[in-house]
Amino acid sequence: METRPLGRTGADVGVVGLGTWQLGGDWGDVDEATAGDVLDAALDAGVTLLDTADVYGDGRSEERIRKALAARSDRPFVATKAGRRADPFEAAQYTPENLRAWVDRSRRNLGVETLDLVQLHCPPTAVYSDQRVYDALDAMVADGAIAAYGVSVETVAEGLTALQHPGVQTIQVILNVFRRKPLEELLPAAAAAGVGILARVPLASGLLSGKYDESTTFGADDHRTYNRQGEAFDVGETFAGVPYEVGVAAAREFTAICGDRSPAQVALRWVIQQPGVTCVIPGARSVEQARSNAAAADLPALTDAELADFERLYDERIRQHVHDRW
Repeated sequence: METRPLGRTGADVGVVGLGTWQLGGDWGDVDEATAGDVLDAALDAGVTLLDTADVYGDGRSEERIRKALAARSDRPFVATKAGRRADPFEAAQYTPENLRAWVDRSRRNLGVETLDLVQLHCPPTAVYSDQRVYDALDAMVADGAIAAYGVSVETVAEGLTALQHPGVQTIQVILNVFRRKPLEELLPAAAAAGVGILARVPLASGLLSGKYDESTTFGADDHRTYNRQGEAFDVGETFAGVPYEVGVAAAREFTAICGDRSPAQVALRWVIQQPGVTCVIPGARSVEQARSNAAAADLPALTDAELADFERLYDERIRQHVHDRW
C-alpha cells in the first residue's frame, strides 16, 4: 500500500487506515472474536494505522486492539483520542490533571508506555484556543507518555485555530464526496504547516456504499438511528450531517457514476486523491469490509471527468444542506 508521512511525527502510514469506533460500540453489536478478525484482516491487507478513542465502548475498542496486537509481530501506528470522558462535557474539564488521567487510562488499555498519537476528541470549541491544554500535552510528550498529539475537529474554523499551535502534528476531520468544505482552506493550510490529515467518516456513515435506501432501518443502539438530528453528539458524525433522505437520493446518483466499480472503494479513492490527505480511516464491521476498504488504495486514480461529476453532484444535491454549517 502507498504510504505517506504523517505530519512531522516521523511515521509513514498507509493511505487507508482502519477506524475502530464500530469495534467499541454505537454501530450495533460487534463481538470480540469478530473485532479481532476485522483487525487481523485489515493489518494483513496492508493497513498500518488504527484510529481509536477512549470512549469507544468505554475503552473496549482500545482493549480489543491491545489483544489483537499481542498475537502479532508487526505493530501498526495506533492513534487514540481523549477528552470525551469529561463530565460534565465542558471546556473547564480540560485540565492538566484530567488530560493526564485520560492518557494514562489509554496507555493501560492499549498496553503501551508511550501512545503513538493522542488527539483532542472534538472538545468544546474554546479548548482549541486554550494554551494551557497544549502546554499539558507538550509536558506529556516531554516525559514520554505520548509521542505526538493532534486534534479531531468538527469544523474548519476549529482546525484552523489548532494550526496556530506548533505542537499540533495532525488534524482529523470529516471529509468525503458529500463533505467537501475542508478542501477549500483547511487542507492547504495543514499542508503548508506540515500537519498530517486523517480523514474520517469517508463513506458518510455508509451512505456512499450505495447499500441503503429510504426504507433501510438501523438498530436502536446504532447512532444512525439515535443521532440523526444530533441528539447525542455532533450531527456531522452521522451521515456527515446530510439529511438521510437527501443522502440516499444523492448516493444513487453517486453509484451510477461509479459504474461497475464498488461505490465504497470509489468514495475512498476520492478521499485518497485529495491534496493534503495523509490517510483515510473507514470503519469495518466484517472481514470482507476491512479487505475491501484496504483494496481501495489499489484503484486507478479517478479521472478529471469523474471528479467533476462528483463535484457537480455535491453542488446540486448536497451543498445547500450542509456547506455553510461546517
